[in-house]
Amino acid sequence: MSDKDKQLNKGELIDIKSLIGDADGGGYSLDDILAEFGHPAPPPEESEESEERFNTIDLSKLPRPASRPQSGPTGGKVVAFPGAASPETPDEPLPHEEEPEEAPSPSEESAPVIPFPKEENVLTSFLRDLSQKADDYADHMFEEDEAIDKKEVRRLERLIPGTDREEVDDVPPPPQWHLPRRPEPVFPDTPPQELARKYGKGLKWMRIRVLLTFFLTLLSVCQIVTPMVGLVWLPPLDQPQVQYGICACLLGAGMLLSADVLLTGLGRAFRLRLGMDTMAALACGFTLADAIELARSAEEVARLPYTPVCLAGLFFLLHGAYHKRCALRLSCRTAASSATPYRVTLDSRKWSDRDAYAKWSGTEEEFGSQIQADDGAQRIFGRFCPLLLLGDVAFALMVSVGGEHPERLLWALSALFAATAAFGGTLAYGRAFHKSARRLTPIGAALAGWPGISASRRGACVLLTDGDLFPPGYVELNGFKVMPDYPAERVVAYTATLIRDSGCGLAKLFHDQLRSMGGLLRRAGELTCHEGGGLSSTIRGDEVLVGSAAFMKLMKVRLPQGLNVKNAVFCAIDGKLAGIFALSYALPDTVFPALDALMLEKVEPVLATRDFNLIPAMLQQRFKLAADKMAFPPVERRRELSDPEQTHDGILTALLCREGLLPFAEAITTAKRLRWATRLGAVLCCAASLLGMLLCAYLTSVGAYTSLSPLNLLIYMLTWLLPVWFLSGWVHRF
Repeated sequence: MSDKDKQLNKGELIDIKSLIGDADGGGYSLDDILAEFGHPAPPPEESEESEERFNTIDLSKLPRPASRPQSGPTGGKVVAFPGAASPETPDEPLPHEEEPEEAPSPSEESAPVIPFPKEENVLTSFLRDLSQKADDYADHMFEEDEAIDKKEVRRLERLIPGTDREEVDDVPPPPQWHLPRRPEPVFPDTPPQELARKYGKGLKWMRIRVLLTFFLTLLSVCQIVTPMVGLVWLPPLDQPQVQYGICACLLGAGMLLSADVLLTGLGRAFRLRLGMDTMAALACGFTLADAIELARSAEEVARLPYTPVCLAGLFFLLHGAYHKRCALRLSCRTAASSATPYRVTLDSRKWSDRDAYAKWSGTEEEFGSQIQADDGAQRIFGRFCPLLLLGDVAFALMVSVGGEHPERLLWALSALFAATAAFGGTLAYGRAFHKSARRLTPIGAALAGWPGISASRRGACVLLTDGDLFPPGYVELNGFKVMPDYPAERVVAYTATLIRDSGCGLAKLFHDQLRSMGGLLRRAGELTCHEGGGLSSTIRGDEVLVGSAAFMKLMKVRLPQGLNVKNAVFCAIDGKLAGIFALSYALPDTVFPALDALMLEKVEPVLATRDFNLIPAMLQQRFKLAADKMAFPPVERRRELSDPEQTHDGILTALLCREGLLPFAEAITTAKRLRWATRLGAVLCCAASLLGMLLCAYLTSVGAYTSLSPLNLLIYMLTWLLPVWFLSGWVHRF
C-alpha cells in the first residue's frame, strides 16, 4: 500500500498540491475533488486569498471506501476518483445529475478501484445547499461594516451637530360632526389709535360711577343689618312703606349710574345674544317693580326686596366693564406705538404636524377688528343664559300661578333673576384682561382680542430666530485677524457677503465693519448651507467657505495650532484659511424666565436659527440653557421656518413693538393663561347661576321668606364670586 493510500485511510490532512503534483498522472485534479463534493471550480483569476483558503482540505470528512483494493497491472495502487482524468481519456468534469451506470471498460476492470458511495438524495442535497448559502451570507455579512471608516464616522459625529427629526402625520384627522356655529359679527378694522381714543373717553367718570355704586351697595346692606344688630330706625323711617321706598330709591339710583351697561345687556337680548348683563338688567327691573309694589301695598309683608343683591351685582358688573375698557385702551395704545410692529400668528401644522407661533414683521391689520369681538366669557354666556331665562320664567310661573299664589309672581321673578345674574359675569374676562394688559404694556406687547386668545389652545411650538435669542447689540465683534496672503478688505467683504445672503443675524454686524473699512459687498454665486455649520459659495472664481471652527475641520481646512477662540467666524478661500473673526455673545437676562414660562405652558421652543454658531451644544455649555428640551431642525428646514417671505395663515395673536424673546414669550404665555382663566371663571358663574335658580325655585315654592332673605342670597352670591375673583387676579402672576 502506498503512502497516499495510508494517509487516506487514516483520515489525515494531505496537501492538495501533493495530489496534483505527480507528473505521471497518478494524482487527482483539484477541480475534480471540488466538483465531486459540491464546490464550484475556482476561476483562473481567483485572488491569492482564495487560493490559500483551498490549499488544504480535511479528508477525514470524506466517506471511507467499502473495501481495500489490491495492486493492479500498473504496478501501483491508485484511488480512482469519479471523473478523474486517465492517460487515455481527456479531462471532463462529472455532472451533478445522476446518470445511468455504464458497463465498465476492460481497462477499468483490470485496475483495482475503490467504489465511493452514491450521490446524496434530494433532501440531503437541499440541506447542503442551504447550509452553504448560510455560510456564504455569514462570510459577507460584515463586509459593508468593515468597509466603513469608523474614524471618519466618529469625526463627522463630533463635528456635525445632531438635529431633530420632524414627525408628520399624513393621515387626515377624522371628520368632526357638530352643529354649525352661529357666524360671529365682523367688526370694522378700525386703526388702534382711534380705538384707544374711543375707549379712553369717559373712563374717569366711569370710575367715579363704580365708586358711587359701591357706596349705594353699602347703604343697602346697612339697611338690612341695622335691625339685626338691635338698632331701631327713628320715625318715620321705621315704617315698612318708608323702608320699601328707600330700597326702590337706592336701586333706581344704582340703575341710573349703570345705565350704559344695562342698556348694552338689553341690546344683546334683541340680537339673541344674552349675557350676564342681560340677566342683571332683568333682575334689577323685577326687583324695582317688587319694591314699588311693596311700597304701594297696604298690607304689611315681613320681607324686604333684593335691593342689596341687585346693587352688588351692578357694582361688580360696572367694575368688570371698567376693567375691560382699561385693558382695551392699553392694548390699542401699545399696538399704535409702532408703525411696523411684529405680528405673532399661530400657523397651523408648522412643525412636526403641530401648530406653532411665528413672529414676523408686518402691519397692524386685523388688530382693530379682533379687539372689538366678544370675549370668551360672553360666548359661553350666550349659549347658557337663554336656558337660564327660560328656567327663571318657568319656575316663577309654576310657583305663583301653578301653586295658586299669584301674589308671589314678582317676588319669585326678582329672587330667581337675582340669583342667576352671577357677580363674576364681567369680571371673568374684564379684570383678567386688564391685569394681563398691565403686564404686557411695559414690554411692548398687546393681545389682539379674544379670537387670538381662543386659538392659543392649539399652540404647541414657538419658532425662535437669531434675533429672539440675541437681539441687536448682544453680539459684538471683538476683533479679527487676516492671513498675510489676503487683503483685509477682500476677506471682510467675502465674509459679509455670504452672511448677508444667508440671512444670518450677524449680517448687520459684518456690514457695519465692512462700511467702516470703506469696502463693498460682492456678488456671490449660489449659496450652499452645510449641516456642519457653515456656508460655501463662489465669488469671482474663488471658492469661499465661511463657518465655525468645526466646519473648517470638517472641510479639512488647516487651522492655526493652539487656537483658543470659543465663538468665531472663519473664512477660507480656495481651501486655505483667510481670516478669523472673534465674536462675543451675551445672552439677555430676560431669556431665562421667558423660556421657563414657555416650557411651563408646554410650548416647545424650536430653534429656527441661521447663525451657524447657535447650536444646542453651544447654548447649553456656554449659557446653561435647557437645549435638550428644544427642537433643532435640519439646516434646510430651519431656513424654511425662518424665511421672511413665507406665508402665514394663522390668526393674529398679538402685536409686538420691541425686540427680543421676552415680549414674544410673555404674549404667548399670557394668552394661554387668560384663555384658561376666562373659561374656568365663566363655567363657575354658570354653575352658580344654575344652582341658585334651583334653590330659589324650591324656597319660593314653599314660601320660605326667612331662608331666602336678601342677606342670605347676597352671601351665597359673594361665595361663588371668590374663586372667579382669585382667578382673574392670578392670571398675570407667573
